Amino acid sequence: MTDAPLPASSLRRTLLRWLILPLVALVPLSAAVVYALAVRPALDGLDRALTDTAVALNGILEVHDGQATLPLSAQTLRALRADLVDEVAFVVGDARGQPLGGDTALLALAPPLAPGQWRFFNATLRGRHVRAAAFGARCGEPAQVCTILVAESLGKREDAERAVAWAALAAAVLLALSLGLLSVLAVRRGLRPLQRASVEIGSRSLQRLDPIAPGSVPREVAPFVVALNDLFARLRLAASAQRAFVEDAAHQLRTPLSTLRVESAQALAQPCPPELQPTLQRLHAAAERGAHLVQQLLTLARADGAALGAGTPLARIDLAALAAASADDWLRPALAAGQDLGFDLEPAWVDGDALLLRELLGNLIHNAVEHAGAGARITVRTRAEAAQSLLQVIDDGRGLPADELPQVWDRFRRGAAAGGLGTGLGLAIVRDIARLHGGDAVLQPGTDGRGVAATVTLPCSPEPVANLS
Repeated sequence: MTDAPLPASSLRRTLLRWLILPLVALVPLSAAVVYALAVRPALDGLDRALTDTAVALNGILEVHDGQATLPLSAQTLRALRADLVDEVAFVVGDARGQPLGGDTALLALAPPLAPGQWRFFNATLRGRHVRAAAFGARCGEPAQVCTILVAESLGKREDAERAVAWAALAAAVLLALSLGLLSVLAVRRGLRPLQRASVEIGSRSLQRLDPIAPGSVPREVAPFVVALNDLFARLRLAASAQRAFVEDAAHQLRTPLSTLRVESAQALAQPCPPELQPTLQRLHAAAERGAHLVQQLLTLARADGAALGAGTPLARIDLAALAAASADDWLRPALAAGQDLGFDLEPAWVDGDALLLRELLGNLIHNAVEHAGAGARITVRTRAEAAQSLLQVIDDGRGLPADELPQVWDRFRRGAAAGGLGTGLGLAIVRDIARLHGGDAVLQPGTDGRGVAATVTLPCSPEPVANLS
C-alpha cells in the first residue's frame, strides 16, 4: 500500500499569501502617503518661522519723508541671526532696490513683489541651498515697495524631512506587522473547524463510518461534509453487504463441509481397499482444510464488522489468564507435532472483546504449531511494558526468510515453504483484531535468529481493584 501524495498547496499558505503579500506591497505606498501628509505641515511651520523674522524686520523699518531706513543695533543683528542649527541671512531693500541693511548678496534673489505679498522659494546663496521668504513691505508712497528677504540653510528642513520619513516608515511597518499578525490569527482561527473536521474524518474506518455533523464546520465547507457523509453511508452499505455475503456463504458451507469431514473420517476408519486409502486421506485433508477456512472466514467477517465501544461490550481482560485458559486446547496438538509448548505469563491487562482476543491467540499458536516443525520450542509470553500490554508467541523452528515476514500479513498469503492446513488468513485476522483494539502486530526473527517471534502490542489498562467488601 503506497502512501497518498501530499496536497500540492496549503489553504493556510494561500490565504496568508493573499493577505500578507499585499501588505508588503502597501508598506512603501502607505509610508509615502503618510510622509506627504506629515512633512508639509512641518515645513510650513519652518516657513512661518522665517515670516516671524521678516515681520520683525518690517517692524524695525522706518520711513521719514519718503525715505526708508532700517535702524539696526548690533544686539538686534545678533538676535535676528541667532539659530542653533542653520545659518540665517536677511536683507531689506528700498523701493529702488538699494540695500538698507543685511546681506547685500541676498538682495539679488528677491522676486518682484506687490505690497503685502509673501513669496517662499528655494535658492542658492554663495553655493549653499537655502530656503527664503520674501515680503513686500509698504514704504513711503502706496506704490512703493520695500523688499524684506529672509533666508536660512536647510538643516532643520532636512532633519524634519528625515524624521517624518522615519516616522512614516515606522508607522507603516508597525501597521503592516499588526495586520499581518492579525491575519495569521484570523486564518488560524478560521481554519480551526477544518482541522477538527480533518481529525474526525481521519478517525473514520470501516468499523466507524458515522456521519460528521455539518454544523461543526463553516458554512462554505458544509456541502463537502454532506458529500462525505453520503460517501460514508454508501461505504457502510457496501461493507455490510460484503460481511453479510461472507457470513452467509460461510454458514451455508459449514454444514456440508462438516458432514464431509465426518463422513471422510468414518470412511478412513473403516476397512477399505488399499488403493482407496490415499484418496480418502486427501478427501479428509481437503474437508479439514475447508472447515478451517470457513471458520477463518467467519472470524474475519466478525473482526471486520466489529466496532469496539460501539455496541460491542468491552471487558477488562488479563492476557495472562486468557493464555492460561487456552493452554489445554493447544498442548495436545503441540505434543502431536513433537513440539514443546511453554508459557511465560505475567499480568497484562487490556480492554477488549474476549472472544476476538482468544481467536487472536489461537491463530498465533496454530501458526507456530503448523510451521515451526518437529522438535521446536514454542513459548507464549505476556507482560506489561510502559503503556502497552504485550502478547508474544515465539518459536525456534524453521522460521521465514526476512523478505517474507512483512508479506505473510496479507490475506491468503502464505510463506513459500508453508505446509499444513493453513489458509493464509490467520495472520491477517491477528492484525485486524489487534488494530481493532488500538494496537498492532509484527513478525520478527526469533531468539538468536532462529524461528519467528510474533508480537502483538495493545493499549495497557490498569489492573482492576479487588472488591473487599
